[in-house]
Amino acid sequence: MENIVQIINRVLENNSKSLHSTINENSSLRKDIGFDSLDLAELTVIIEEEYGIDIFEDGFVETVGDIYKKVSK
Repeated sequence: MENIVQIINRVLENNSKSLHSTINENSSLRKDIGFDSLDLAELTVIIEEEYGIDIFEDGFVETVGDIYKKVSK
C-alpha cells in the first residue's frame, strides 16, 4: 500500500498539485485526492511500468484500495 501512496504523490508532484499525507484505502482518486483524467493516465502508466498490469483493463478504479487489490493479485 505504501508504494501505491508514493506513486500517487509522485503523480501529484509531477503535476504541481498538493501532496496528501492522509491517503488510505477508501480515498477516492477523484474526490479526495483530486485526480483528473491526465493524472489517472499518468498513474496508469507508472503502475503498468512497475507492476506490469493495466489497472483499468477490466473496469474503472475509484479508490486507492481498488488499485491495491489489482496490484496484489
